[in-house]
Amino acid sequence: MTVLEAQSRINEIRSMLGLHRPTATDAASGFANALRSEVDGAATAAPAYGRTTPISGTAVVEAAQKYAGTPYKFGSNTPESGLDCSGLVQRAYADVGIKLPRTARDQASFGTAVPSLSQARPGDLLAFGRPVNHIAIYAGNNTMVVAPHTGEVVKTERVTGHPTAIRRVIPVSTTPALRPAALSTTQLPESVPYAALFQSAGLRYGVPPALLAAVAKVESGYNPNAVSRAGAQGLMQIMPSTARGLGVDALNPAQAVDGAARLLSSHLKQFGSVELALAAYNAGGSAVSRYGGIPPFAETQAYIPKVKAALAALTATRHATESTTLTPSALAALSLGASSPLAASPLDAPSLRSSLLGSSSLGGDAASLLGASPASDASSLLGASSLLGGGSSFLGGATSPSLASLLSTESTSDGGLLA
Repeated sequence: MTVLEAQSRINEIRSMLGLHRPTATDAASGFANALRSEVDGAATAAPAYGRTTPISGTAVVEAAQKYAGTPYKFGSNTPESGLDCSGLVQRAYADVGIKLPRTARDQASFGTAVPSLSQARPGDLLAFGRPVNHIAIYAGNNTMVVAPHTGEVVKTERVTGHPTAIRRVIPVSTTPALRPAALSTTQLPESVPYAALFQSAGLRYGVPPALLAAVAKVESGYNPNAVSRAGAQGLMQIMPSTARGLGVDALNPAQAVDGAARLLSSHLKQFGSVELALAAYNAGGSAVSRYGGIPPFAETQAYIPKVKAALAALTATRHATESTTLTPSALAALSLGASSPLAASPLDAPSLRSSLLGSSSLGGDAASLLGASPASDASSLLGASSLLGGGSSFLGGATSPSLASLLSTESTSDGGLLA
């Protein structure tokens, strides 16, 4: 036990005996304890080598319950000798790979606050006393795993009294995970800086190009010369040590995107969701494995929504572009055929409608067949949609719902005739 830990333990004993009085020494000790708590918190980001199973609050409860029957022994966190309340908490969390501070008071400031017992989840910490002098692990259903006091043993019992603090060490995801397969790998809008780099690296490593672009947007604002206060560099904000491991120059955009794509590809394969891959990109894969989800670091918690917002904006831009312009390859995919006059060049929706419904080679004949005027009025537009959906020989016998949808979704320029 270090001097700082001894001093903190003395203060805890004084509190339990009702002898605690604010003094200059206590103030200094409080600063030291806070500093040590920060150091202990930073230590949780150390790699949990060999661990691949996500951690859950239930796993913590089960780890604590393995010590059921262990005698209470004040000042001990060694099961063979006995456990006090904070010793039990520290030991249970250590068993699942998470390092917590030693004392109840310091443990009660770890993680994130939970407003009330009704919102507590298994694995949360329940602290008691002002200042905190007792702590337990919530087990669900208004029960807790606790080392009560001298003469007792570790056990699961009903929560008694009112916790003065409830802390969540293991975050709980509240939104459905965004799976990599849900993201399209289609072409990025040309307006996105370095779009070609994102596209080629994405295809090379199986990472959605839009995800790479969103990460770059949040990390550096597409600035290839950006350097953060922490030392991260370049377009993708890669730390020098990580860049060396990847064998890339972080300030070279092409190399940076290549390295970032390799990292994200690895994280996507390991964790299976975009949110966790982003958390690993920001905080490290070991932190995600250690916490069994998004780590409770403020920066990481804020980072993921920013990237998802950027990703949504990029996706919306791409869909808007795709809905108003058809390339020759897209027209071919819509079964218009390479010989069709419509496949000669990109067409916007109004031009496409005009060509379909007004040309003598296709639109006029189709209109006659359907008993509609070639003019771009409501009847001819509806007739064209029917023709396209029915797989007419005019379109090579293939249905073209995407093209019919285009005629419908772009109808606002015709006064909402197909709304």
